[in-house]
Amino acid sequence: MMGRMTRVRAPELRGRGWLNTGGRSYSIADFRGRIVVLDFWTFCCINCLHVLDELRPLEERYRDVLDVIGVHSPKFEHERDPAALAAAVQRYGVTHPVLDDPDLRTWSEYAARAWPTLCVVDPEGYLVATMAGEGHADGLARLIDELVVRHTERGTLRRGDGSYVPTAEPSTPLRFPAKAIVGPAGELLVADAAHHSIAVLDGLDTVARRIGSGRRGRADGPAETAEFSEPNGLCRLPAEVAAVVGYDVVVADTVNHLLRGIRLDTGEVSTVAGTGRPWRGTVDVDAHPALEVDLSSPWDVVWYDGRVIVAMAGIHQLWWFDPVQSTAGVYAGTTVEALRDGPLEQVCLAQPSGLSVSPDGGTLWVADSESSALRYVRDGQMGTAIGQGLFDFGHMDGKGSEALLQHPLGVCALTDGTVLIADTYNGAVRRYDPATDLVSTVATGLAEPSGITVLPDGRLVVVESAAHRLVPLSLTEGLATEPVRLRTERPPTRLAPGEVSLRVVFTPAPGQKLDETFGPSTRLEVSASPPELLVSGAGVGPELERTLVLSSTVERGVLEVVARAATCDEEGEHPACYLTRQDWGVPVVVAPDGATRLSLILRGLDDQ
Repeated sequence: MMGRMTRVRAPELRGRGWLNTGGRSYSIADFRGRIVVLDFWTFCCINCLHVLDELRPLEERYRDVLDVIGVHSPKFEHERDPAALAAAVQRYGVTHPVLDDPDLRTWSEYAARAWPTLCVVDPEGYLVATMAGEGHADGLARLIDELVVRHTERGTLRRGDGSYVPTAEPSTPLRFPAKAIVGPAGELLVADAAHHSIAVLDGLDTVARRIGSGRRGRADGPAETAEFSEPNGLCRLPAEVAAVVGYDVVVADTVNHLLRGIRLDTGEVSTVAGTGRPWRGTVDVDAHPALEVDLSSPWDVVWYDGRVIVAMAGIHQLWWFDPVQSTAGVYAGTTVEALRDGPLEQVCLAQPSGLSVSPDGGTLWVADSESSALRYVRDGQMGTAIGQGLFDFGHMDGKGSEALLQHPLGVCALTDGTVLIADTYNGAVRRYDPATDLVSTVATGLAEPSGITVLPDGRLVVVESAAHRLVPLSLTEGLATEPVRLRTERPPTRLAPGEVSLRVVFTPAPGQKLDETFGPSTRLEVSASPPELLVSGAGVGPELERTLVLSSTVERGVLEVVARAATCDEEGEHPACYLTRQDWGVPVVVAPDGATRLSLILRGLDDQ
């Protein structure tokens, strides 16, 4: 049962406008009598996209009593563009009203600290729960069931249709294509994300055939009936490997959390890695049977160092997949979302989304989207060529250490040693020259470029995702652009130097209890950027409360907090188990008048 505490009225919904409502605007009072789930999201955030998928079955199950409202509170400047938001709502198949909150007014009113955050409002207009992160679907269902019973008894529940009004979408041969590669006959294979299929092109604009039915789903089999869900990346296997395994191309089937194999001569599709469940486990360095591991939003794939390397965007890692041995495992990253270089097992990434290998095979280039960075792997180490952290971005050329990108999704290593970057949210293509450590802009005016491909004759093609097309790419050397330096300005939390009490709030859902079957039920990991911000308190432990000691000489930084809680059903012979997890990057200012307590909500309400 929900705890007894002071009841808080849900704040008003304030923003620039609404989408998916047929032009109508709403206030929180309009939803009186309904159960409301506010989903605070931003379309760059992979965890937010996971929540969209978790909410779909709940919207269908409770459509007569539930209104889901997406509150789009952007991180990047590009996400403030109303046209970009409208495109994203179509791209990801959002089927509920969306409030455009470009100035984070509603975000602040509901005290959100992380993307994603869910807030539940009861039919009487009171805030009854806050949940950060993903993995809350079962807990939400239990809470909704409880609210339905309670408010049916009170006579305060209003049943009927929700407020969603579909928006007409144009018909185009490609729909939000993501990446493209060259096939064995020189044809272009395109991950046609919103058409949930792989398009084989004749030229740049004619679909010669399609692999996949075009329906969102998960089905192996012939090209006509196979199903994908928002595929994003493609990798052609070496011919000798393809001959052994019986398929030619590996597909990053993103929303299904799978790797799929395609035999090009027949179009036959098979699942080659993943269970279809999103990964929420613990990090290990072991090899696992590929069909028995949980993956998390694989976004791109490339052949490197004798294996397929996977940009595992959903958990901020790189993984490897061995098609011959049918095994998979972690290649780089700790799952902490940050920008940190070093040995592969110690590095931190932030939603890696694009991969490319240098012509000599020695360097793996990574478009690390959430840190707006170009990263590289060489000799067992990861470094950063461009990028300054999670909250610094923009459009600036010059030295790699000073240059800025904005959420790049693609990268392409060229034969001359330079690297092209699909600088997605800047609508540009950038060039990085490792020999000189210089960054330049070589193309602008593109609609969310997400991939770059070199044709057999040396011509370049860019995947212009938001324009639903592939176009020839002409590079203009020395292109002058206006320098732009931006920073995500979430209101920082003022904390006092010295001892600060950190508490992560977690209350199991109705009918659930903490589960210690496989060890401690909770886990808390704390780090900081810069590391000097924390005098003590960094590291991993089982308790969700910890005393931190903040430096008196570091004026500002980011606390990186990762919390996890394992629960199971209280009743039943074979109770179901659940894992809830969230990463917070909390900007802090250290000041004498700062607070000595920091509370973060994983699930529940803060009672202090």
